[in-house]
Amino acid sequence: MARMGGQRRLKRLNAPVFWPIPKKEAVWAVKPRPGPHRQSRSIPLLVVVRDMFRYASTAREARKLIAEGHFKVDGVIRKDYKFPVGPMDVIEVVDTGEAFRLIPYPTKVLVLHPIPKEEAKLKPVRIENKTTVKGGHVQLNLMDGRNILIRVKDPRNPVEDTYKTLDTLVIEVPEQKIVQRIPFGTGKLAIIIDGRNVGRIGVVKGVQRGWGWRRSIVTLESPEGDTFQTSLDYLLIIGEDKPVISLPEGAGK
Repeated sequence: MARMGGQRRLKRLNAPVFWPIPKKEAVWAVKPRPGPHRQSRSIPLLVVVRDMFRYASTAREARKLIAEGHFKVDGVIRKDYKFPVGPMDVIEVVDTGEAFRLIPYPTKVLVLHPIPKEEAKLKPVRIENKTTVKGGHVQLNLMDGRNILIRVKDPRNPVEDTYKTLDTLVIEVPEQKIVQRIPFGTGKLAIIIDGRNVGRIGVVKGVQRGWGWRRSIVTLESPEGDTFQTSLDYLLIIGEDKPVISLPEGAGK
């Protein structure tokens, strides 16, 4: 029984350090369900509602608000208080019409950034990998757990398949319509979504390939002219020369 409890529950002291919860006020924290984001890069919806929005003072109040359908994540009402929200997710408050994006930010890891309503439908996502499925069509697997099917007319000459791993797609949510593709490469603007350089923004200068792209190192140059390095796994391209989304003041420092 203890073993099962350890798997299903999460002690506050073991929660990610960036969760905005007091570590010693209680023993247990909400453990996010397996979902679109790994635990090290996500926050349970309950914590967002109670501790970031401060719409509730207790977990019970937050669970009630979520169960009543007051919040959307990427255009879909989510009633599961354990639902994990992570980098670039858009959270909307149904009653007020306000929209916020979870943006990687130095030291804080993730912050809620208010965005205009017209931007709430757009989301940049990285292509994690791609596979060929029945009929020769191409399935793109994205960083937030989504899959997008690219239909091709001729499997022997799939001219529709212009997508590559590590490219960024700007999609409309929840329809998953592709609005723009930003190819990965030198000269592109990127934001760091994890690691000690989380939240920093820079221009890609080069990549030192390792055993698989997750073990490769990328070199970037900050707007101030400083160079720094991070794992390629932590990189998200957000624009050609300027970001395709709005960013909070001080982002990238």
